Amino acid sequence: MKSDPALAETNIHLRARVRDRELIDQAAELAGTNRSQFMLASALKEAKAVLLEQTTVMADAKAFRNILDWMDAPPSPEQEAGVKRLLAVRPPWSRE
Repeated sequence: MKSDPALAETNIHLRARVRDRELIDQAAELAGTNRSQFMLASALKEAKAVLLEQTTVMADAKAFRNILDWMDAPPSPEQEAGVKRLLAVRPPWSRE
């Protein structure tokens, strides 16, 4: 759970109950990190999970078949351009 402190550019402040801080400190110690690093890593992990959950698509059998057919078809020039544009964008959680 180590993070690169050279990349830190801003502060995040929060208030917590004493027992919550103690629990976080205990977990951070077991993870071999400090409170701030542990909390940031945990918050980032949860943020990524929340964002990824938003990509789930629900479809009935007919819609699913249409989606599979669309995915198996060769891409149009517009679709190829769109994919290239999306791949060029860095995700918000990326640190590279």
